[in-house]
Amino acid sequence: MKSIWKGAISFGLVNIPVRMYSATQSQSLDLDMLRKEDHCKVYFKRVCRDDGKEIPYEDIVKGYKYKDGDYVILTDKDFESANVEKTHTLEIIHFVKESEISTVYYDKPYFLDSDKTGMKAYGLLKDAINKSGKVGVARYVMRNREHIGVIKTYKDFLIVNQLRYPAEIRSTEGLAKPPAKEASAKEINMAEALIKQLTYKFKPAEYKDTYIDELKKIIEDKAKGKKVKAKGKAPKATGTKDIMTLLKKSIAKKAA
Repeated sequence: MKSIWKGAISFGLVNIPVRMYSATQSQSLDLDMLRKEDHCKVYFKRVCRDDGKEIPYEDIVKGYKYKDGDYVILTDKDFESANVEKTHTLEIIHFVKESEISTVYYDKPYFLDSDKTGMKAYGLLKDAINKSGKVGVARYVMRNREHIGVIKTYKDFLIVNQLRYPAEIRSTEGLAKPPAKEASAKEINMAEALIKQLTYKFKPAEYKDTYIDELKKIIEDKAKGKKVKAKGKAPKATGTKDIMTLLKKSIAKKAA
């Protein structure tokens, strides 16, 4: 596993050297883009908009246009120089209850580990977080941008869950808002009964992307010249008068 960031967790005046690793990996089906008529493989080039010539990656620089035709070129050193401390520090600024953070803010998790020199302090912070029942809110700079994240424990390690800023969460304006009270007390009680019946201890290992398997089956069938048959059918919206009946049937089906 290759680290994508290296620096230190700042916990008060204690600095804990850490390396950051992506904690997730894609499980999507790898599909190539092809030209329709002859299945020629399509790929993308970095080209100059003025002369159409392809540009090698090593000849590409980053620039900020501050007026028409004029750019200020920024190097990796410039990004670091903006704030050397921030580019090398996961600074814990607050500790909060995890329940206070809405899941809409969570973006992406990263593993954190340490070397021998920081292992004692790393373990101390991990144990203290576990005992406190809190999570640390930290700020850090990665990929030329300042982020906030939640430092918590996962198994025997510390992880940082990158958070979205409130400004990145879109407004709900324009969404169809349900009426404040339309369902009857009996319907709500029946829905609660179904929730209770479906309540289960969360076991992540039991969940799998079965759609990928079904898609692979279609690929195999098409490769063998078989006709593809649609599986299942799109659901129809439940009518207002049907809700109670269908809730009862759902409970009876689950109980059977």
